[in-house]
Amino acid sequence: MKSHLNRCLGLLLAAATFVTINSSPNTEAAGLLIADGGLGGVLEIKEHDVKVTINNGVAVTKVTQIFKNTEQRQVEALYTFPVPKGASVANFSMWINGKEMVGEVVEKQRAREIYNSYKAVRRDPGLLEQVDYRTFEMRIFPIAAGADQKVEITYYQELDFDHDWATYVYPLATATRKDVDTRTTGKFAFALDTKSAVPIAALESPSHGNAFVVAKHSDDYWQASLETRGGSLARDIVIAYHTSRPQTGIDLITSKQSNEDGFFCLTLTAGEDLAKLDDGMDYVFLLDVSGSMADDGKLLLSKDSIGAFINELGDKDRFDVMTFNVQPYLAFNKLRTADAQARQDATAFLASQQARGGTVLNPALTTAYKYADADRPLNVVILSDGMTEAQERATLLQLIGQRPRSAKVFCIGVGNDVNKPLLEQLAQDAGGLAAFISHGDNFTRQAQAFRRKLTRPAATDLQLDFGGLKVYDVEPRVLPNLYHGSPIRVYGRYAGGGEAQVALRGSIRGVELKKSARLEFPKQDATNPEIDRMWASHRIDGLLKQADRSGSRASVTDEVIKLGEGYSIVTEYTSFLVLENDGEYQRWKIDRRNASRMERDRRAHDQTRIDLEKIRNKAVAGLGPQQEIQLASAKPMVPSSVNAPATPRQAPASNPSSAPSAAPQNKQSFDLGLGGGGGSGPVGPLFVGVLLLLRRLRNQRA
Repeated sequence: MKSHLNRCLGLLLAAATFVTINSSPNTEAAGLLIADGGLGGVLEIKEHDVKVTINNGVAVTKVTQIFKNTEQRQVEALYTFPVPKGASVANFSMWINGKEMVGEVVEKQRAREIYNSYKAVRRDPGLLEQVDYRTFEMRIFPIAAGADQKVEITYYQELDFDHDWATYVYPLATATRKDVDTRTTGKFAFALDTKSAVPIAALESPSHGNAFVVAKHSDDYWQASLETRGGSLARDIVIAYHTSRPQTGIDLITSKQSNEDGFFCLTLTAGEDLAKLDDGMDYVFLLDVSGSMADDGKLLLSKDSIGAFINELGDKDRFDVMTFNVQPYLAFNKLRTADAQARQDATAFLASQQARGGTVLNPALTTAYKYADADRPLNVVILSDGMTEAQERATLLQLIGQRPRSAKVFCIGVGNDVNKPLLEQLAQDAGGLAAFISHGDNFTRQAQAFRRKLTRPAATDLQLDFGGLKVYDVEPRVLPNLYHGSPIRVYGRYAGGGEAQVALRGSIRGVELKKSARLEFPKQDATNPEIDRMWASHRIDGLLKQADRSGSRASVTDEVIKLGEGYSIVTEYTSFLVLENDGEYQRWKIDRRNASRMERDRRAHDQTRIDLEKIRNKAVAGLGPQQEIQLASAKPMVPSSVNAPATPRQAPASNPSSAPSAAPQNKQSFDLGLGGGGGSGPVGPLFVGVLLLLRRLRNQRA
């Protein structure tokens, strides 16, 4: 499975919609906008502009909305939408008296108190807070009768690569409140730009197919655009692009202000030369059939996914299928060879299952461990929305640590309304992977990618050494196993700068792996400002996961709040607050950190847009007649000779790769010399690398 299926962003969804409390339940979509306080309030989204730029492996989603209060009364707007996995909310702005006011992140309780104090005197505040692990809510007050309100929210998210495929998901197929239905009218527009230093071979939409217009401007810059009016928006938008060669190097992405310690992101990738195993393996598929799986078609999606996985099993593999709610139910009660009859019987068993009851994962996982055979790998694959009881969390994490030596646990989240942090943590602690299925993606491709991971040995016990460079606060603290097609990203801070000898050590089935390369950590780098927030976001995530293993978050809450306020990140403990003017921020002694950060980030993003426009212009330069165009007021041109040959018409470029391509300023991309000698024992040489450095294009002056 592709772990990036979920890292995909798109919080403010349900474009150009009306949302009411008592509307027809014909369609459901992820964003819900209501006039809070009941009375069937209706707010109309007049404009909804979504722009996604995938730049250097980072997706930046900016949503600008203007919505209108159709009520003849003053209302408070409440917009609720799902939390995307791995996303960092970078900005929340409101236009007040015609001027944009950029929000600041404040400790959650204090932010709510300040917001409510303004409501009491009917002045303009805005509040964006994370309600729980899966939901954001945006509140704005007051919106006068018949008035418009403009807001903008920006999100950053890294994309994962799986077997050279990167996927972005805009999750529309979700409802975050059960008491509100949605219906959609008006125009929905979605535009995506993606550029990559690794040439892009293809870009497609598994969810919407030919409804998307796709344009290739160069080998490393493509566009995709979708526009529709009316109808259902209850299907996820999925965009996938395929790079044209394996990632076989070691690369570095950095961000550093001259007077501060720097940030880095380093990504490890196992390549094609990791020898495929021909041994059979055992699989136990655990399917959640609790009542929550009935929502948004999650149970049907899970059944289809398991069917695709089973079809990819080999002749030497064995499997069983188990469903669970408060207790497990077994299809075979033993492992069966993955032949045609076993697949047919498993399909019939799955077809009979219904969603009902609660979710208790502990008994199912304990039962799955009984299938362990010391001579064969056991892969326990859990398909669930992760809505298990809160008190079970610590027990589950302890149970993961007690699994048999031959077993690994893989967690696959189903749909968008899913407990992603829990499933990720379970898989990470069990030496496996977490992946997330979207309604709009290609199940067969997902299953094939998942199978490829398991038929090649994982690199385990990985360690990184940065030589003499001072590196600290590295996340994750313990590196997970490295699977074929599933890169590992490592974030951290560094002091000073300069060249460093980075060494990677680990083992593959007991054989030592040892590779190194010299990387440049620059003393100043303003090209990737997103890395700062991403490091802080991963740091927060690491702290919370570590605390959950002990059963209490009390010891890390203060540091999470400090990181959230310092790097403008909304968490379960911090919120975005927008006030009327700078004087109001001063009155509450709130530093304008995010305003300064957004000014810096926007300069970098503006430069990216200029770079992309130059590529587009160059891509179309060869189209049409190649002759000078005379203005009506210009003096007619006189040819020097009537016999001079006319300028030939240039044919449209068949190979747009001549457009400017991205290239790193400093050499931070290295081949680890994995093609021949220095192998890793009987399993063959390991291609361990990092996604090629995807750095922003420089403004090339004519």
